[in-house]
Amino acid sequence: MKTKKKGILYGLGVGPGDPELITLKAARVLNVVDVVFTAASTKNSYSLALSIAKAHIPDLTPVRMLTFPMTNDKEEKESAWLAHANTIIEELTQGKKVAFITLGDSMTYSTYGYVLQHVQEIAPQFPIISVPGITSYQAAAACLNTPLVEGEDSLMVISGAQGGDRLRECAAKPEAVVFLKAYRNVDDITDAIEQTGDYEATVGISNCSHTDQKIIWDISKLRERRPDYWTLILAKRKKVHGTPDK
Repeated sequence: MKTKKKGILYGLGVGPGDPELITLKAARVLNVVDVVFTAASTKNSYSLALSIAKAHIPDLTPVRMLTFPMTNDKEEKESAWLAHANTIIEELTQGKKVAFITLGDSMTYSTYGYVLQHVQEIAPQFPIISVPGITSYQAAAACLNTPLVEGEDSLMVISGAQGGDRLRECAAKPEAVVFLKAYRNVDDITDAIEQTGDYEATVGISNCSHTDQKIIWDISKLRERRPDYWTLILAKRKKVHGTPDK
């Protein structure tokens, strides 16, 4: 009797933007799965993760776009996560190997992480393999030739979506802080960094590892810029190695 194939879900972090920063494992998986899922906003049909990974996806492999609302409404977001988890489970039930591709790392502020939880709860019988990817802040440190942490240093990674309050709340400030999703709240994040008085050097980077990457050495200039979704801020107690001489 022929054994029925069992579906497998792969969560693939495809890196920050440079197609050469996708891992060998993620590239290999994309070549063998039966269907690829990718996330997009309900406001458009563009997927940056797909643009990064498409060179590794065979022409005949179907790619399905899952749209997610850009909203603070928790119920609306939960509804989308659940619906998309069920869509993926339908494919798994047919014995298919399924990939969900996501920017950066699969487990760091990732849309995949929310869908993953629902798949695990609804269909725990299916194996899941999550593949890590290079994050935007790792790529940023590399492009600056600046170690994030050394010796006994500590690093804090914060979502900047709600501003700089998480840094203000920390009694003991780490040696290095990364604010991701800093695009809408650069004023408050900049204020929070300045208020601590602990950080000798800060730098902003938008579209890290992309062809239109920009490094903003004076983060006060971010206040004057049009908000860019792909903006992060790195603050360090020690001088950033690439900082130009004043």
